[in-house]
This record gives sequence, structure tokens and C-alpha cells, in this order.
Amino acid sequence: MSDLTQKRFNRAYELASTTDLSFPPDIMLSFYAYYKRATEKNGFYLPHSEQGDLRSAFKINALVQVKDLSKKDAQEKYISLVEEHIGEITE
Repeated sequence: MSDLTQKRFNRAYELASTTDLSFPPDIMLSFYAYYKRATEKNGFYLPHSEQGDLRSAFKINALVQVKDLSKKDAQEKYISLVEEHIGEITE
């Protein structure tokens, strides 16, 4: 992974983590799934779930949708999502 992509991803995460903006659930799930795919070290990440936990089911579904992305592609999609919904990433 290029250093530039990693720096932009880190900055995007910082912006997303500190924003006061509210997002619809589908956007929040996209942030979640791209971030988890981009940062998972040992294969596919699955959240711990309790039986009948609807929130976990939505998270798992979002993760399944991004499972075939490379970590670099997930980082780039996360960066794009931040730029689309929060603002341009500056160094």
C-alpha cells in the first residue's frame, strides 16, 4: 500500500471520527464496512453477535458486501465516502 493512500486513509478516519454530522444508517454501515475491511489484519472480520441482534445482522451484511475488496480498495472507498459526506481530505 502506498504511503500516500495510508496517510489519506488515516486523515479520513480522523475526520470521520470527529465529525458532528449525522448520517443515515446505510452510510454509517458503509463507513463501518470499509473501515473494518481496510484495517483487518487476519482475514475477514465478523462482529460478535447475540442471537436475534438486528444491528449485528446489518453489520454482517455490510461486511459481506465488501469482503472481496482488497484492503487498498477498501481504503480508497472509505476516503471517497469521507470526501463525499464530510469534506475534502487535505494533508
